[in-house]
Amino acid sequence: MDTLLIAFDSTQQALRAEMLLEYAEIEIDICPTPKEITAGCALSIAFPRTDLVQVQEIIATENVEIRGLFEKSPEGYEQIH
Repeated sequence: MDTLLIAFDSTQQALRAEMLLEYAEIEIDICPTPKEITAGCALSIAFPRTDLVQVQEIIATENVEIRGLFEKSPEGYEQIH
């Protein structure tokens, strides 16, 4: 599965995003934030690339504060938004 990652600056925002995305029935995985991504929170959320637009809409409409959206590349993680 082609997955993307949301990194956060606070655990509160990560948990809020988890609740909102689960409510929207988006398949998510809570995982540790990879070392290459500098973030203030140790938790990240992985989700299918196919849900990107819906995830971005939820983040925007609910004002969820994120560090960024990332995708894994052969060189590590690259920020896409």
